[in-house]
Amino acid sequence: MPTDTDIFESLRQELRRGTLILAVLAQLREERYGYSLRQALAAVGVEIDEGALYPMLRRLEAQGLLASEWREEDKRKKRFYQLSEEGRAVLARLADEWRAINAALEPLL
Repeated sequence: MPTDTDIFESLRQELRRGTLILAVLAQLREERYGYSLRQALAAVGVEIDEGALYPMLRRLEAQGLLASEWREEDKRKKRFYQLSEEGRAVLARLADEWRAINAALEPLL
């Protein structure tokens, strides 16, 4: 039988999944590589581990929302990501949806 903590953690992870995608898309309005993206997210209080971030980046790129390219920086090859045009359009729509959901939920909470 799951404990209250187990149930909470499961629901918290479910809630975070969509919000992490929104945060990643928003941060990739400017070009970043994986580690710098993690740092930028952490700086605003959004923690994401590598095991979740890199598969998400690959999935978003496969969906056409991101463009990426390998470049050498500081003698290391790094993959840089940025929103595609389609990604910018989807981000704008998701941000509108987020604001509408937030406005509807805030009075309830």
